[in-house]
Amino acid sequence: MRAARIHQFGPPEVIVVEDVTRPVPAAGELLVRVVAAGVGPWDALIREGKSKVSPPPRLTLGSDLAGAVEAAGPEVTEFKKGDVVYGVTNPQFCGACAEYAITRAKMVARKPHGLSEIEAASIPVVAVTAWQMLFEYAHAEPGQRVMILGAAGNVGAYAVQLAANAALHVTAIVSAKDMDYVRKLGAESVVDSERGEFEDSVPAVDIVIDTVGGETRQRSYAALKAGGTLASVVSTDFAPPRADVRSVFFYVDVSNERLKIISELFDQGKLLPQVGTVLPLEEVRMAHRMLAGAPHERGKIVLDLARSD
Repeated sequence: MRAARIHQFGPPEVIVVEDVTRPVPAAGELLVRVVAAGVGPWDALIREGKSKVSPPPRLTLGSDLAGAVEAAGPEVTEFKKGDVVYGVTNPQFCGACAEYAITRAKMVARKPHGLSEIEAASIPVVAVTAWQMLFEYAHAEPGQRVMILGAAGNVGAYAVQLAANAALHVTAIVSAKDMDYVRKLGAESVVDSERGEFEDSVPAVDIVIDTVGGETRQRSYAALKAGGTLASVVSTDFAPPRADVRSVFFYVDVSNERLKIISELFDQGKLLPQVGTVLPLEEVRMAHRMLAGAPHERGKIVLDLARSD
């Protein structure tokens, strides 16, 4: 089978598409015939050797996937051959960019009805991250005010939708070109991140959702109410400037239970998938160049394993 692999850490050029032996699922695992695999910033960190969770090379890249169960290992009772699933491979976030991948059965769920595999593969990490930030770490409640930094990004776009669906008042901080986009997703107010001091132009908020980090995150503390929460998934090396607010950093935990919640929201028409550029597996290097800034469509980059150019 074909797989996108690295034999050493480095730039996109270290990625090779090569033939490897099809794996066999162990207890609690599934063998999935992959139709589509998502590509995210964490894949670049793994490729560069900067991830704190992935194993050393040699390894197959990729975590997000969608496809059909080919075989179930011992102790798996929820899935059978032919079930169409989506989710992630394992806690090490590797192995998905291949024609067949091993997944932990507890880290996938049945694909939302009405979504293609391409759409489904764009969802797991970013949607679950947004869910956890809002409801498990910031403990968002209806009527609260939430400010979302980087609201037009892949995680931010889901945070906007999830917050709006939960009756939160959403302030989106984005560049001018993305203002109409986040309004359509449900943002109540939108602030241009490139004009003036955004933290002085918004009402005090209960929650800050940070997908940007750096100076933008530090400035956002000024908009937090006393007792408020800033939830971030961007680096741990920041010092909160205030003692009267709470700051949390976490690594996403994609689980069957959380994916079922996300699936239900898609099935109810409350969430829209955010698919960007779609490429064949052979162009995986280009996908990684896009992560580094090469032009691409807004939304999650996805590899189409059924396509060959």
